[in-house]
Amino acid sequence: MTTISIRIANLNDLETLLEFEQGVIKAERPMDSFLGDGTLSYYNIPELITSKNSHLIVAVANKELVGSGYLKIEDSSHYHKNPKHGYIGFIFVKPAFRGQRISNLILASLKKWGKEKDLKELRLDVYSKNADALKSYNRFGFTKGLVNMKIDI
Repeated sequence: MTTISIRIANLNDLETLLEFEQGVIKAERPMDSFLGDGTLSYYNIPELITSKNSHLIVAVANKELVGSGYLKIEDSSHYHKNPKHGYIGFIFVKPAFRGQRISNLILASLKKWGKEKDLKELRLDVYSKNADALKSYNRFGFTKGLVNMKIDI
């Protein structure tokens, strides 16, 4: 098994991170008929790298970027008990490196940063049909909360 390290992303990683973003979109297209055609963009990656309220990290194997994820500090709704929470997104692992629990390393690193920022809760969104991601998040300790639903009209 290859040794995996985690580090903070930098602007030199942008090209690879943009490829990872398209990998996320490619994986999610079959699960979401509402996604548009062509090249899409979910994230403002340069902002995620440079903002003091976000923490974008990459997983590295032999100097190759093999995974990513971010934690962004967000304001919670006024009716939640914690005024702020951490939102996790852009969890991606290259297909050749899946099955090595790299996403757990990424999540653990993001959780550590969230604790350092005095956050009390982390949230994320995942498609209900994404069994592999659900398994990984459940194994890490996430539980299901609000379910968003949609319909064509």
